[in-house]
Amino acid sequence: MSKPTERPESAEAPPVGPLAGRLRRGAAMAAAGLVLVQGITFVQTLVLARLLTPEIVGVFAAATVLTTFLVVFTHGTLAQALIQRENEVDDAVTTVFWVTLATGSLMAVGVLTAAPMIGWLFHSDEVATVAAVMSGSVLLTAATSVPDAVMQRRFQFSRRVVVDPAVGLTYAVVSIACAAQGLGVWALAIGSYASLAVWIAASWSLSHCNPFRGHFSVRLWRELAVFSFPLLLDGMAARAQEAVELTIIGRGLDEAALGNYRYGRRIALIPSMAIVQVCSYVLFPAFSRIASDVERFRAAFLRSLRWIWRVTVPVAALTAALGESAVVLLLGEPWRGAGVALASMAGIGIGVAMTSVSAESLKGAGRSVRMNWMTGAGILSGIPLLLLLLPLGLSGVGLAVSGTAVVVGVTGLAVTRSVVGVTGRDMLRVMWSPVAASVPMFFAVMYFERSGGSPDELSLVAGIGRLVLEVLVFGLGYLLVTRLVAPADFAEIRAAGVSLIARLRGRTCTRA
Repeated sequence: MSKPTERPESAEAPPVGPLAGRLRRGAAMAAAGLVLVQGITFVQTLVLARLLTPEIVGVFAAATVLTTFLVVFTHGTLAQALIQRENEVDDAVTTVFWVTLATGSLMAVGVLTAAPMIGWLFHSDEVATVAAVMSGSVLLTAATSVPDAVMQRRFQFSRRVVVDPAVGLTYAVVSIACAAQGLGVWALAIGSYASLAVWIAASWSLSHCNPFRGHFSVRLWRELAVFSFPLLLDGMAARAQEAVELTIIGRGLDEAALGNYRYGRRIALIPSMAIVQVCSYVLFPAFSRIASDVERFRAAFLRSLRWIWRVTVPVAALTAALGESAVVLLLGEPWRGAGVALASMAGIGIGVAMTSVSAESLKGAGRSVRMNWMTGAGILSGIPLLLLLLPLGLSGVGLAVSGTAVVVGVTGLAVTRSVVGVTGRDMLRVMWSPVAASVPMFFAVMYFERSGGSPDELSLVAGIGRLVLEVLVFGLGYLLVTRLVAPADFAEIRAAGVSLIARLRGRTCTRA
């Protein structure tokens, strides 16, 4: 067992200092990177949908069902404890590095061994072959865990600004190029490995992390594991639920339905995860620093919930109203099932928003064990809802996923209340107006869709124009209703918009 070591300057997280300013700059940088990443993901999804069939995407989804589940063991759990760690950081870095590397190696061998069983489960030899080839991705993903955590604890936003866009662009370029050459499912496999190689190279070079500076410590491993265990359970439950969902869909429906579900879910997560990741990447280290200041922690929690909710709820309403027609217009008629799934999965964003704020607060306060309640809620609601609604096809699958996300999110807020020091009334006070403004605009856009014809019935250019018009109508109506029902909220939104415009103009003038 190693002795505690002093942390050199390079290993420490930066002092709290003017934390609000650092967080605003970090959130802006993270937002810029994520806008770029989500833009790349969106374009890549559109292009690959034209080059590949739902069946091909379904084969890849089935083949990677186990690797997706096992990644939770190798990436993110011990790393979260490393972010929260306040002492013996160098030894903790070394310990987490070796543990994740060993775990990744074992898991990769496990996936390779289980590949024939995966093929048997989905009645496909091709699925078994792809699963065997993709087994190495578990180990490569594990290699990114430590440098990502080091950058996050330092409030070093290079991952969001540089690493994530580089990884996304690599996957898009390589997979599209291979798909254009007719490689089918192997285009997705090659793109995945190419993006992992870029991820490893970029994260290690930018983090300047040296995993050999400290000493491996069994004691530290145990301490980190105590913090990480609830996170591991939560991650395992979420991944296991996703794996079971994919298996049920693949066996209960078919590979085409699985491919449509995969793309519908991917598109559904683009807007919500763009918002949530910006906040969560900043909130966890920030909450970790201010958790001891009760009033500051409480105010930060409510402020974070308010702003995430203001954006997530209207996006969810738009997704439910326009999801199917937008997907058919952009991806083509073969992907209508993805549009049906997307529209019915609009509730994912709402659930993820609540879950994200709750989880980051609990982790920051060192109360991650309470996340087990969220895990339990997901387990008890997810699979039963899916089995109940599966006869409805992809729309039923989407509704089950949405319902589960909302149940988990509400549970998260409930178990976070006492930790943060807020009441249910406090949370409702910051959450009600976006719902009140979004619901009438949802019905208005739906009426506009039904009476004026769906955009997917028009040409591509005309259809896109129609979609843009409907989004603008929704946005303006949302702001108008907010001004009527919650003038204070409208004033805050307007002030934030004016401040953002002024800041952008100031930067433009400075550069000029």
